[in-house]
Amino acid sequence: MAIFIQQQQRQNKRHKTKSIGSPDPMDAFLGLYDNGSDSDDDDWISQFELADPLASNNNQQKNLPPEPQSGNIEYKLKLVNPSEQRIQHLVTQMKWRLREGQGEAIYEIGVGDDGFLHGLSRSDMDASLDTLSNMARRLGASVTILRRRSLDATDNEVMADLSVAEVLVRKVPDDQRSIDLRVAVLGNVEVGKSTLIGVLTQGQLDNGRGLARLNMFRHKHEFQTGRTSSVSHDILGFDSSGQILNYEQATTAEEICDNCSKLLTFIDLAGHQKYLRTTIRGLTSYSPHYVMLIVSGTSGVVGTTREHLGLALALEVPFFIVITKQDVTRPQVLADTIQHLETHLKSPGCNKVPFRIETEDDVITAGAASLSETTVPIFVVSSVTGRGLNLLTKFLHLLPPGWGALEREKMEQEPVEFQIYETFCLPQVGTVLGGLLTQGVLTENMNLLLGPLEDGSFHPVQVQSIQRHKSSCRIVRAGQSASLALNIELPNIRKGMILADSHLKPQATLYFQATIVVLFHSTSIHKGFQTTVHIGSIQQTAVLEGIMAAKHIVTNDTASVLFRFLQHPEFIRTGSRLLFRTGSTQGIGKITQVFPIEIDSCAEK
Repeated sequence: MAIFIQQQQRQNKRHKTKSIGSPDPMDAFLGLYDNGSDSDDDDWISQFELADPLASNNNQQKNLPPEPQSGNIEYKLKLVNPSEQRIQHLVTQMKWRLREGQGEAIYEIGVGDDGFLHGLSRSDMDASLDTLSNMARRLGASVTILRRRSLDATDNEVMADLSVAEVLVRKVPDDQRSIDLRVAVLGNVEVGKSTLIGVLTQGQLDNGRGLARLNMFRHKHEFQTGRTSSVSHDILGFDSSGQILNYEQATTAEEICDNCSKLLTFIDLAGHQKYLRTTIRGLTSYSPHYVMLIVSGTSGVVGTTREHLGLALALEVPFFIVITKQDVTRPQVLADTIQHLETHLKSPGCNKVPFRIETEDDVITAGAASLSETTVPIFVVSSVTGRGLNLLTKFLHLLPPGWGALEREKMEQEPVEFQIYETFCLPQVGTVLGGLLTQGVLTENMNLLLGPLEDGSFHPVQVQSIQRHKSSCRIVRAGQSASLALNIELPNIRKGMILADSHLKPQATLYFQATIVVLFHSTSIHKGFQTTVHIGSIQQTAVLEGIMAAKHIVTNDTASVLFRFLQHPEFIRTGSRLLFRTGSTQGIGKITQVFPIEIDSCAEK
C-alpha cells in the first residue's frame, strides 16, 4: 500500500546511494549527457513490483511497515460500533490526517498499527466502512473505496473470508474552493501533447487529424502549423466521488471550479527546439507540482524529449510518462519504445524505477508513490480510440498535493511575494498581472510594492481585485496562481517582476554569485561569456564577470562564478535554481550570494 511503497523506495534509495553516489539533481541532470552504461537492477525492480500487498498475488508479502506518526496515512484494524466518545476521538484524528495531507487522507482498514494484515470479515468490513463514512460526514468529507482485496487463504483457511481495504478520504480545506494542482506537459514536437490535453479537458476523442488540439492554440500560426509556440492552460476537475468534470459536463470554467473538489491546471508547453526558451520559461515560472512527459509510440525518444526529461530532473519536479498514438503504432514498435524509455530511466543519469501501468491496482500503487524521487509511472494511451485514458484520469484524480501542511503554514506566515509571469492592459480594468504567490497570503485592497523598475526601485500599488481560474475571489494563499488587477497603470511592467509586502524589504540586484555545472559547451567558457539565464519567472541575458579559482571552464566542470544582468536589475533569492542556455551551451546551478543595489528610500518612491 501507500506507506509501504514510500518506505521501500527510501530503503532502495539508500541501497543505491552506496553504489552510485549521491543522487543530487545536478548530477542526475548531468548524467543525461554522459555516455554511461545502462543499469538494469532487476532485483530492485522485482521488489518494487511486489511492494503492494493488495495488488500482488504473491503469498510471501503479508505486512506493511508500522503506521507512520505523521503524514496522511492511517491504519485501522476495525471500526465496529464505536461509542460516541470514541467517534469524536476518531473524527479529531481524521481531521488531523486530512490536514497533514492538505485535504486528502488514506485509510487502511483491517491493518494493525504494526502493519500486519489481519483482515476483517464481510460484516465487520461493511460496519467499519459505514463508521468511516459517518466520521467523514461529520467533517463534510467524501469517502472513496480505492480497492478491497481478500487475503490469501493458501496457508490458513480461516483467512478465506477476510479482506482489507484502502480508502481515500477527501475534504477541501475551509479556506480553499478546491485542491489545486499544476501539471506541466512536456514532450517533443508532434507527439500529441495538445491533443491529449484537449481530449481530457473537452471530453471528446480526437478524429485522428488534430481536432481536439484546436482549443489549446492561442495564435493564428499555431492553427496553421499545428505546433504550440506559446504557453497555454486548461483545467480538468474531479468531484468528491472522483467523477470527471470537464467541458462535456460543464459549459464554463467557472462551473467546473464551482463543482469540483480537485482541480488540475494543465500547462501546455512547446515541443519544438525553436521555442525551447519559451518552454523553459514556462516550466520555471509556473512552478508545476508535476510534469507529464509525452512520448510518441511511433517515434520514441527523439528530438527534445531527453532535454525535457533533463529539465524535470534539474528542477526536481516529480514526473510521469504518457506514450501516445497507440492506435497507429505496431506492437513491436511500441514494445521497443517502452524498452528504450525504461533503459533511459534506469541509466545512471536518471536512476529511476519505470512502472508500467496496466490495471487500476497499478494506478493506485503509482498514485501513492507519485511524490517519490524514484518511481516513474508509464501509461500507454490513444486519443483517438480512448484506450488507456481511464487509467490516466484515475491516476490524475489520485495525485496528492505537492505541499505538506507544515510547509504550507510556514510559507503562509512569510511576507507576501508574488512572482509575475504575465502582464495585460485591459480596457476599463487597467493593469492586470498574472503570476504565482510563492509565499504569504494576499487579499483584496492590499498595499504592495511593484518592482524592480529600470532603476532598481519599487513602486507602491494596491490590489483592486483578484481572479483565480476565471472566477473572482478575495484571497490567495502561498502556492496558488492568480490574476491581480492594480489600482494604477505603470509603464514598462515586465515578466519577472514581483509584488512584495513592504515588510519583505525587497532589493534589486545586478550582480549575483552562483555555483554552476556546465552540461555542454563546444569549447571553453571565459570571462565575458553571455548567456540567457532562467531564474523562476526571470529570463534575461547575463554576462559572466568572473570565475573563481579558474581561468576558464569546459563541459562537465563545476565552478563558482559571478554573473551580471545585462539589461536591468532583478529581484532574486539565495538558494534559487538557475538554468542557462545559449545555442548548444547548457548549464544549471544554484545562486549562492546576491549583491543588492543601494537605492535610498526605494521602497517609499
